[in-house]
Amino acid sequence: MSTTTMIRTGLWAMAALIAGVLAAVFYIGSAGPGAGPISEGPYGSSFQLIDQNGAQFTEADLRGTPAAVFFGFVHCPDVCPTTLYELASYQKELAASGGPLQVVFVTVDPERDTPAIMKDYVSGFSADVTALTGSPENVAAMLKGWGVYSRKVGEGEDYTMDHTATTFLLDADGALAGTLAYGENAETAKAKLERLTGV
Repeated sequence: MSTTTMIRTGLWAMAALIAGVLAAVFYIGSAGPGAGPISEGPYGSSFQLIDQNGAQFTEADLRGTPAAVFFGFVHCPDVCPTTLYELASYQKELAASGGPLQVVFVTVDPERDTPAIMKDYVSGFSADVTALTGSPENVAAMLKGWGVYSRKVGEGEDYTMDHTATTFLLDADGALAGTLAYGENAETAKAKLERLTGV
């Protein structure tokens, strides 16, 4: 096989791989929860974190009620407060229609986001939002197990965090049923959540 043929074959293989990855991302982002779970069994790895009241919270607490899980940090300037405001609003609307939804906010910045700080932060959105933090090691383990990206940017007290802005939608068994993208159309997002909660 000539060098040119080998390069051409390699490029086609790479193109096929990229196409497959993009197709999977599109499917996860666009599939409606009513189409059935995307993951087989509970999504992500097991974890041990602490909620804003200091109580232990594990993957078992994501069972029994559909959940919307979002990762961010208190000092986030726009993505996190916007997402939490929208999720809290959807949660309130769904509850009025008999559709229970657990909204969970997991910090990617455990060094600054203590339970007390998290409690004060989420209380501005809703008393029904659960905020999770923990040791840097435990948070890092959950992020890795859930495929969530985060990176510290800058130095000193004013550093920020790059992070995944996707909201994970889990069914009552903890399986991944879909996702919400940051800035997703409100009607589309609401339709996904209604299917997820059975409203």
